[in-house]
Amino acid sequence: MKNLNHCFSIADLKKLAKKSLPGVMFDYIEGGAEDEITIGRNRQVFSEYEFVPRVLRDVSTIDLTTTIQGAKSQMPIMCAPTAMSRTFHYQGEKAVALAAEKAGIPYSLSTVATTSIEDVAKISKGTKFFQIYAWRNADMVKNFILRCQQNHYQGVMLAVDLPTLGNRERDLKNGHGHARQHRLNILKGALRHPKWFYRFLTSPPLVLANMVEFLPYGGDAAKAMDTVNQQFDASVNWEDAAEIKKMWGGPFMLKGIQSVADAKLAVEMGASGIILSNHGGRQLDGAPPAFSLLADVKAEVGDALEIYIDGGIRRGSDVIKAIALGATACLIGRPYLYGLVAGGEAGVSRALEIFRTEMERVMKLIGCDSISKLSPEYVAKL
Repeated sequence: MKNLNHCFSIADLKKLAKKSLPGVMFDYIEGGAEDEITIGRNRQVFSEYEFVPRVLRDVSTIDLTTTIQGAKSQMPIMCAPTAMSRTFHYQGEKAVALAAEKAGIPYSLSTVATTSIEDVAKISKGTKFFQIYAWRNADMVKNFILRCQQNHYQGVMLAVDLPTLGNRERDLKNGHGHARQHRLNILKGALRHPKWFYRFLTSPPLVLANMVEFLPYGGDAAKAMDTVNQQFDASVNWEDAAEIKKMWGGPFMLKGIQSVADAKLAVEMGASGIILSNHGGRQLDGAPPAFSLLADVKAEVGDALEIYIDGGIRRGSDVIKAIALGATACLIGRPYLYGLVAGGEAGVSRALEIFRTEMERVMKLIGCDSISKLSPEYVAKL
């Protein structure tokens, strides 16, 4: 807790996380596809806009509240779906869901989570979304949707940017896909991080908790991953997405939209929201940053659906710029994982509090007292 109190930015949490985790595991969080150009661009594009502050306005009270897919949120941030969170900290997805609930923001659970749909619902009464894939096994998809309905999840986000896995060279060099080599590399790093290693050894085995009944080896996260990877289907199309939307029957977002043309198609198919995303730079190196697409997408689709972005968001100022250009909210993944690694639930809460205080400060400094009043007049492209 003492270390967390000395973290004043997401960058500080990242430094603490890097010290707390074996290099192989930190690379999995931090790495991207090929030359990682897109990861760098995701961050860079926010610096290509500056604020246009207004003065002599009453900003004594700042309202960060908004509505995300029909649910009230205390600030315009969602916790993005991230895979196998218990790999990084024994509290895993439960810690993130609880921190999100306490902050009054939505949490998104990954299909490839180490905590099940049901277990997250038991411990968190906050707003929850589920990230789903259009996998080859249609029974698996139907199973996920039924369980989300039974456990009162607010909405579903269909990941549409994985016809195949990206070329993540850090992971390849660290032995991902070769269980024996990967475990050996983890062991080498674990010996230098005894606290993490002890928790790893004394915690329940890592399983892909949402898919246990469909996978070999009892869903063992290491042994069953090849089976999971075979589920990605390069033939998935808009009709398949529409069928999943119909099956779900509630708020439905497409995650991984990377063009204005596809944003228009999302409107036509009746999606309630889109998430402009390049998967954190982990899929196609050279894909456009979400923030760079935002203004053009907003100009084309207007208010026909809600627009969200992720990728490269490290400051409250990044969120404010995105809202000003038309986003409903931003999704964060790596920032809360840094907090999770650094301090479990308390670390995630610290990450969210950093965003909150930064957003409130920026809103005062630009002379805007409510998220709902942000508009393009508050930003200018350099």
